[in-house]
Amino acid sequence: MGKALDGIRILDFTHVQSGPTCTQLLAWFGADVIKVERAGAGDITREQLRDIPDVDSLYFTMLNHNKRSITLDTKNPQGKAVLERLIRHCDVLVENFAPGALDRMGFGWERIQALNPRMIVASVKGFGPGPYEDCKVYENVAQCAGGAASTTGFDDGPPLVTGAQIGDSGTGLHLALGILCALYQRNRTGRGQKVLAAMQDGVLNLCRVKLRDQQRLARHGFMKEYPQYPEGKKFGSAVPRAGNASGGGQPGWIIKCKGWEEDPNAYLYFIAQAPVWKEICQIIGRPDWITDPDYATPNARLPRLKSVFAAVEAWTMTKTKFEAMAELNQHEIPCGPILSMEELAAEPSLRATGTIVEVDHPTRGRYLSVGNPIKLSDSPTEVTRSPLLGEHTRQVLAELGLSESEIVALEGAKVI
Repeated sequence: MGKALDGIRILDFTHVQSGPTCTQLLAWFGADVIKVERAGAGDITREQLRDIPDVDSLYFTMLNHNKRSITLDTKNPQGKAVLERLIRHCDVLVENFAPGALDRMGFGWERIQALNPRMIVASVKGFGPGPYEDCKVYENVAQCAGGAASTTGFDDGPPLVTGAQIGDSGTGLHLALGILCALYQRNRTGRGQKVLAAMQDGVLNLCRVKLRDQQRLARHGFMKEYPQYPEGKKFGSAVPRAGNASGGGQPGWIIKCKGWEEDPNAYLYFIAQAPVWKEICQIIGRPDWITDPDYATPNARLPRLKSVFAAVEAWTMTKTKFEAMAELNQHEIPCGPILSMEELAAEPSLRATGTIVEVDHPTRGRYLSVGNPIKLSDSPTEVTRSPLLGEHTRQVLAELGLSESEIVALEGAKVI
């Protein structure tokens, strides 16, 4: 049946994380991703956070599966000529350079369109058009500028960033969707277009429930499902940090389980869902709460959530997080264990579905990586290793029509 994106060629000028996340996803779906790198250096993440000397880092290998690598000096006139061929040859150019870098290379939008009117140019930037569009942005900057940090943490502590890479990888996922939409539209129009995914915009999109809450707060001055309300604390003018509250209509919290004194992840996320309140009361040994007017209804429980979670925690502390989850799920009570990276890496079901994969690498050996999180029944993903620096330069140039003597001459001139 082939792959979903068979026949699509991606010219990959991305580096670090946001852009490579996007192009790796496209490669997993079958696109031919040609990663263009600097000769002798390559993507900076090849050497960042190395755990084995002189071997591509896990940072690089886990973001560049299923791609081909070529080296090219795009400042050299001969290199520019090769780049022109690549632009004519490919369907999409993806970049996450600083603003204006393509123009400075001599390959702005108008130039690319003249070379290939069907070319889609997709870009990750820190900010969209506005006062900050020329600012340099990294993961944690995006989380802060997109609203995530101000709403993460406990209300008596500082803003916090999350361990999930919602700025970099999250924006890469948004960009991949934009590219697919542009390719689909090109089927009708025959024309390429520009696709932009700003990191601030991507983070804000993932924080939409907090923008919802900002409007609710402005209207009422308080929000009952936030822990500040039952604790009698005054709300400010902006959405506050809410600790581990669920952010929805069903109150939730992280509670201790057996072994929490030694294991920092012996915890369970528990949701006091209204339809299963009776079952919750019976399991934790408080059947009187089923009819107690102080606890019988969701509104009555809101000011008393601390005592509710304390009672549940007294029960969960007698069981491991997996024992508690198993028993609660028998009664359809929503909960989830706090799983560490160590536990996730060893989870057989994630290996079976390809969500975590083992990959062979010629210099690193076998290593673990995330696989494709999106499963297509007719386009199964096979995760292959990341390329060595410039591994496919000769192969790609031959596909562009360059002769062996032309390739040798480019090597001699250090263009490749």
